[in-house]
Amino acid sequence: MSPREAFVDHLTLHVRDLAASRTFYAAALAPWGSREVKGDWGLAIGPPGSEDVAIVQGEPSGPIHLALGAPDRETVERFYEAAVAAGGRDNGPPGERPHYHPGYYAAYVLDPDGNNVEAVFHEPEEAE
Repeated sequence: MSPREAFVDHLTLHVRDLAASRTFYAAALAPWGSREVKGDWGLAIGPPGSEDVAIVQGEPSGPIHLALGAPDRETVERFYEAAVAAGGRDNGPPGERPHYHPGYYAAYVLDPDGNNVEAVFHEPEEAE
């Protein structure tokens, strides 16, 4: 499967508790080698050069679904473990989701504001 360009450039989430959300996203995005970039507008988190998930203090606009592309199945699994350990709530453990398409491997965790955060890898498991 060839890589595709990202359609969404960045996302800003208004969060009730900035400290709790920072802890959650720092842990959940750590499998991508993420780092934080602080500004007077809030905090952005993501892989170096792609700090595209911003969190700012404020009233959430309602639960959203955020899907993060993972480079492999292991990243999906590490995301899930780290996100749950950081206070996220399980919303679907790592596994195949064939109803989307063959090779759709994902995990889902609810963040502190109830947003559904997904890590997804889009390639079938290699035959052994």
